[in-house]
Amino acid sequence: MSEEKICPSCGNDSFVEGKLDGYAAIRPVDRIFSGGSAMILRFCNSCGEVDSIKVEKPQKFK
Repeated sequence: MSEEKICPSCGNDSFVEGKLDGYAAIRPVDRIFSGGSAMILRFCNSCGEVDSIKVEKPQKFK
């Protein structure tokens, strides 16, 4: 089931995904040396408004 999204900031309906990784990776609070995981962001292709943020490998936090 595909949900049609409209950007609340500019009204555009085209979204893209990007990845935050490297120093921006999310890590467990209680494990300093854990490898962590990148975050996947879905954002408006026109104005850059972020629609969602998802942890790429949530299993690393179990």
